[in-house]
Amino acid sequence: MNPQDLIGPVSPLGNPAPFWFITFFKVLGFILHMIPMNIWYAGMLLVAIFATFGKNHQLELAHRLSRTMPIIVALGVNLGIVPLLFTQVGYYQFYYPAGILMAQAWFSVIAILIFAYYGVYVYSLSVKKNKSTKFALASAWVSSIAFIFIGFLFTNNFSLMVNVPNWINIFNKTNIAGAVTGTALDLRDPTLIPRWLMMFGLAITTTAVFIAFDASFFKKNATSDEYRKWAGKFAFRLYAVGLIVFAAMGSWYIFGALEKSTLNAVTGQPLGLLLFALTAISPGFVLLVLFGQRKGVRGGAVVTASILQFIVLTLNAISRQWVQNVEIFRYEDVSKLPVDIQWSPMISFLVLFLIGLAVVGWMVAKIAAVEKQAAKA
Repeated sequence: MNPQDLIGPVSPLGNPAPFWFITFFKVLGFILHMIPMNIWYAGMLLVAIFATFGKNHQLELAHRLSRTMPIIVALGVNLGIVPLLFTQVGYYQFYYPAGILMAQAWFSVIAILIFAYYGVYVYSLSVKKNKSTKFALASAWVSSIAFIFIGFLFTNNFSLMVNVPNWINIFNKTNIAGAVTGTALDLRDPTLIPRWLMMFGLAITTTAVFIAFDASFFKKNATSDEYRKWAGKFAFRLYAVGLIVFAAMGSWYIFGALEKSTLNAVTGQPLGLLLFALTAISPGFVLLVLFGQRKGVRGGAVVTASILQFIVLTLNAISRQWVQNVEIFRYEDVSKLPVDIQWSPMISFLVLFLIGLAVVGWMVAKIAAVEKQAAKA
């Protein structure tokens, strides 16, 4: 069987929106999703470690992160719907076959996320009530491990999505009488581990910036000068660790695991080479800003670091989309599929998307107002 025979057929209805529209909102949604997702991805592990072994400021950081984590997870999960939706719309011929091959693991994400979410709330409530129990501590560890494992499953799905030649091998090993059992994982893909760990390194860097932002702007009335000094130094060190992981795994992914044809197709163009170069060096600028915060966080510098980190995430999302398109277009140029614009769903999405962003902005503004009033009091 030709592996391309497993690629889904073109929908006779056509795409409901132009490919540029689908790609734009897929990337934009992923950027917005990455911000809170990175914080829970690496932040919950930090909470569990410091809650178990930390003292003084480390324990204070664990408590501060845990108080905001329920909101962060809620925002991240809801914002994650947008890129997943547009992946299903624009890349359905590849997304669904990959999802079917690993259906059981893919469906398990829902159950694992529920346990992770409950664990976040259990530990957060225990901190608010000043009643730290073994059950609450275990809940923090369960959440942190669950979030990391969910990231592993997501990486599996999206690496398998473009690994079309391996579909036949997986099908032959997991089918029963020709019926797919959905028990596969893309464990033999050489890009799987470096991609997964590269994203974890990126999550560490975002968490480091958030720690500095939290110390500078949130609960200032309950924050000592000593903690702010410690937070500035710790944010710099944590970002350096994340940058090392990101650089090491990124180098492994690009130069050791990614197919040479894909790498040449991207870097062979001046714009692609520039994009990859900027993606690689952009975290260094954030590190330089945080270097100046080692003696205490300052609002202006922290805002600058946050903006630069947003640019880092944006460059990574665009680079990833470029590589994904190159990998998929070698089998099918989905950008040239027929289009039958569905205006009512498009308009409804745009209106609701803008309303949703406005609501999130309003919530953040209210939180900032409460923090400001508390600081004055």
